[in-house]
Amino acid sequence: MSVLVALSTVLGFAVIDHWVLIGPHLRQADMVRFGLQLPLVLIILVLTTERFYGRWYQPSIQVAAPLFGFGTVLMATQATPEQLPLVAARLLLATFYFYSMLGLTFRAAFRSNLLVLGAYVAVAVAGDVARNVAIYQIFVLFCANLIGGAGCYALEHANRIAFLERRRLSEVAMHDGLTGLLNRAALEEQVRGLWLHAERDRLPVSVVLIDIDHFKAYNDRYGHQAGDRCLREVAAAVKHAAPRRPLDLVARYGGEEIIAVLIGADRAHAEAVAEGLREAVANLRISHLASPTRPYVTVSVGVATLQPGAEYSHDLAVQFADRALYAAKAGGRDGWASMAGLREGRGKDIHRTGSHSDDGNRTSNPDGDELLKTAT
Repeated sequence: MSVLVALSTVLGFAVIDHWVLIGPHLRQADMVRFGLQLPLVLIILVLTTERFYGRWYQPSIQVAAPLFGFGTVLMATQATPEQLPLVAARLLLATFYFYSMLGLTFRAAFRSNLLVLGAYVAVAVAGDVARNVAIYQIFVLFCANLIGGAGCYALEHANRIAFLERRRLSEVAMHDGLTGLLNRAALEEQVRGLWLHAERDRLPVSVVLIDIDHFKAYNDRYGHQAGDRCLREVAAAVKHAAPRRPLDLVARYGGEEIIAVLIGADRAHAEAVAEGLREAVANLRISHLASPTRPYVTVSVGVATLQPGAEYSHDLAVQFADRALYAAKAGGRDGWASMAGLREGRGKDIHRTGSHSDDGNRTSNPDGDELLKTAT
């Protein structure tokens, strides 16, 4: 819109000059107008299109703006003494336009106007402009830069503050206030797109559910403030221990549950993450004398890994991870269990579950699902 206004202004002055400013000098003015200023405006107008704007607009407008101003200075040198104040007044329009209409930063706008002002001072020193008119116009341009520059700086400062505040509000809205992890709503908003990305690229996706063992007993014994501190420390340990690749998410899922969504993570990788998370929390050695499992805080972890196919969704992965988490708790807690999704052809579910036994042999459950001993 601003560049269209500039285009209308250039064409409008072309009309009014030939109507009001009569004289042979108009030929030289038209050469500047149609040979320099109008092509610049048209080029910049093209660069405002979506295809070019992001890459080319800013560097181009920082060159085009002072060139446009130089063109106005040249027109002023070609005007008659009677017409000079009228033509030079266009420099005021250019000054405010550069500061407020073209999307230039304060520094870029100030630099452009400084170059134009310097060019006008140069032609005044060269004697192309009457001395008294030149002094007056230079002072007016100086004042215009003070006013326009102050307004541009204040606007840019306000925009930066507003941007930071919006970012801060966005961060607050997306993150859990206690743990600093993503909250459930932000997780649900982001995870759907990640699953679509994984399905398009045919990547496995693993979901890891982490639950603090006997957390209610911890709160009952130590109080809710201590429980909050415990949850914060566990969340920090999980966030640090979970390998954060660009597409991975770690969020507070609810209560004392934390979830990690690992895009592109196969079963072996997810199980290694589960064991790393378990060890990281255990190594905190947060006292938990009310726990029948360990005298310190531990976690149980459920892992589910899905491959692209018919049964492939976030809800299904969470369902499987929850079943694996239940298996880890049933196995004595302070351990992890993993479940693979339905194989192609809708075969049986396959489980891996942590065990507190010292036996490393493979066993089967009554349903015929395969069980593998894992580290705990």
